[in-house]
Formats: sequence, C-alpha cells, structure tokens
Amino acid sequence: MTRLRTVSLWRRVTALSMAVLAAVLLLVGVLTDVVFSAQIRAELREQLDVRAALAGQLVAQGVPAEEVARRVEAPGVRAEIVAPDGRVYEGDADDDEPGQPPGRPGPRDDDWWDDDGDDRDDQVLQAPLADDSQLTLVADGGPVSGAQGLLRRTFLLLSVGALAVAGVVTLLTTRVALAPLDTMTGLARSITRGDRGRRLAPSRTDTELGRTASAFDAMLDELEGAEAAARTSEARTRRFVADAAHELRTPIAGVQAVAEAAIAPGLGDEERERLHLLLLRESHRAGRLVDDLLVLARIDAGIELRRERVDLLEVVDAEVERVRLLAPDLTVEVHGDPVRAPGDAARLGQVLGNLLDNARRYGGADGRVTVSVTSDGPTATVLVTDRGPGVPPADRERIFDRLVRLDEARAADGGAGLGLAIARGIARAHGGGLRCVEPPDGRGATFALTLPTA
Repeated sequence: MTRLRTVSLWRRVTALSMAVLAAVLLLVGVLTDVVFSAQIRAELREQLDVRAALAGQLVAQGVPAEEVARRVEAPGVRAEIVAPDGRVYEGDADDDEPGQPPGRPGPRDDDWWDDDGDDRDDQVLQAPLADDSQLTLVADGGPVSGAQGLLRRTFLLLSVGALAVAGVVTLLTTRVALAPLDTMTGLARSITRGDRGRRLAPSRTDTELGRTASAFDAMLDELEGAEAAARTSEARTRRFVADAAHELRTPIAGVQAVAEAAIAPGLGDEERERLHLLLLRESHRAGRLVDDLLVLARIDAGIELRRERVDLLEVVDAEVERVRLLAPDLTVEVHGDPVRAPGDAARLGQVLGNLLDNARRYGGADGRVTVSVTSDGPTATVLVTDRGPGVPPADRERIFDRLVRLDEARAADGGAGLGLAIARGIARAHGGGLRCVEPPDGRGATFALTLPTA
C-alpha cells in the first residue's frame, strides 16, 4: 500500500518558496559584492596609473622630487619618492623637522605602507622615474571598505524585509492558488453523502490541476460504472438463481409426484413400470439442469482447457455422426476443408453438439441441417444452418442469456435455456465467439462459431 505524506501543502509551498527566494537573494548579494569590489579596485588602479603618469611628466620637466611627491598626491592617494641618494620624499612635506633639508635619510618606514596584513596588492603602484628615483603610490581603501560594508548591511536589511513581505504575500496567494483543491475535497465529500453524478469538469486539461481534476472525474466515472455493473450483475444473479430454482422445482416436483404415485397400493405392473419411466425421465431432466448450472459456474470461474491442435472438420464429423444416430430422418450436410485451430476438442465438441441438437429440435419439417467449415487465415468459422422458423433479429442476442427460451422453443422442448449460454462461454474461453447471424438464403437460423487459428 502506498502511503501518502499528508503534510500541509499550503505550508510546504510557502516554505519552499521562501527557501528559493532566500537562495536567490544570497546569490544576488554575493554577486553584487564581488562586482562592486572589482569595479572599485579597477577605478583605484586607474587613478594610480594617472598619478604615476603625472609624476613622470613632472620629473621630465625638472621639478624637484619633493614638489613631485606633493603634486602627485590626491585625496585618497599617498605618494612617496625614493631619490637615488636614498632620501625619501613624501607628499606630506609639512612633517619635515625645522632646519632640516627636505626629505629624510635612511630606509623607508614600513609603517607608512599601513600594511596590517590586508590584501592591498591592487592599491599599491611602484614605478621608476626618469631621474632613477623610485615612485610609490598607495590608494587608501578605507572609504571604499566603508562604502562596501554599508552596501552589505543595506542589502542584508533589505533582503530580510523582502523575505518577510514575500512570506506574508505567499501565505495569502497560496490559499487562493490552492482553492481548486478545496473544491475537489468538497465534491468528494458530497459524493460520499450520496450526491452522485457531480463532476469537476475542468476548463483545461493541460495543467497540473486540470490533469488532476480530469483523472478525478475519470475515476468517478469508473467507480459509478463499476457500481452500476455490480448492481446489474447482482440483479442478474438473483434473477438467475430464482429462475434456476423455478426450473429445478418443476422436475423435482414431478419426481416427488411420480414417487408418491409409485408407492400407492394396488398398482398393476404396467402402471408401475410407466411411473418408473416417468421418474427416470424427470430425474434425468433435473440432473441435466444441475450439470448445466455447474458448467456455467466453471465458465464464470475460468474454465480450464486442454489445448491442442484440433481439426475442426473432424470434430464436426464426429458430432454429426452422433446426431444422425439420434435422428436417422435428419439430413445433415457437411462442407469445407480441414482447418486446424488450438483448443480443447471435448469442449469444442460440446459447443457443436449443442448447436446441432438445437438444429435437430427446431429445424422444422424440412429436417435438413448444413454445417460448413471455412478459414480466412487468422480465423476459422463454423456455420450451422437449419430450415426451421429461425430467430427474429431482435432476439438473436437475447437467446444467449441464461434461462432464456423463445416461445417456439418452449413449446417444442422442455430445455432450461442454458445450452447457448454454455456454448458461447466455451467459445469465448477459446478466444473466439458465437453469434446468431442472418441465414444465407433468409430461411431458418444460422449460428456462427469463430475461433482463432493461431
């Protein structure tokens, strides 16, 4: 049994939507931060290149190193020039001690770099000048880092607010979007209360809800069809049992009446023998009816067949010989060539025997029956035709129902009306069929037995 997880679809859709939105916002934030940082670094690098080009022009014009350092500096850009004699000139010349010549001797002070371990490779530019001095430019990234931090905090606050608003909106819109499911639920509950016949009738069947609603309607149609078929089958079974009981009551009542008469005192031998014959006939009639009912029960349960390659013409010849012994005055003509088909020879003989017995009983004064065996490749056909009153077109399908007898049959014979139902059941068990068709010349009745040859 498949167990369906009955979590709240409303909450599930909301949670998944929020998760997707949060992932998208996170991705957008990371990409924005990376692009912003790359853009700022590119702009700082471009500014350092411009200041370095200016320093080269000033040196070429003979401007002193101290003045070059001062003029190269700009807001956010610090400059340092190391002269060939080792003196260091910084753009901020006001820090020189009074009375000392410009510049300071000795190695460069590393604290000037403000290198606290941060990655600042893109913010430092070192370039040689025409007078063999060394220019170092450093772009101060502090304001940039501050702006980047402010951008991150702003984006974070906006993302949290957007998630909150989106969550509320999703909760409201999801209820509206899932309203068709509530409609399905209401319909299902109304059907359980007995309001059959209602359907969802989706306007479109190419959407998720449309396909679900269409499948739901199809399921309801199948259930109602199965219910109607079950009720029809139950009614037919009840009618069949009642008819079978009625049919059995007649021979049983006859047996009882004859048995009571046979034990009466003072009966002569001739009368007693006549009663014994009547008792034997009624018991045979009841036994035949019981046998037919058992065969029908086996057919309904799935009759077992001993399949083999059967020559239909041989089966027809065997049944025709039996009928000729029972009715020597009956003329039976057989036409056709040998046709082999898979099947149970005994069961197929039962079908043909039933058809020939009907033709013998109801064949009329002509007393002539024609049997033909033909094949068109995948299908073999056996036609049994008599010269009797025939079967009206309106009754050609009804005569295969159980315990159905036409008036002519009822008058001519006391059969229970199960033979044709048994014959059709056996034919269908072989994968074929049995029908009452229009006679070739319009006279009598013709039954067509069709069987697959492969």
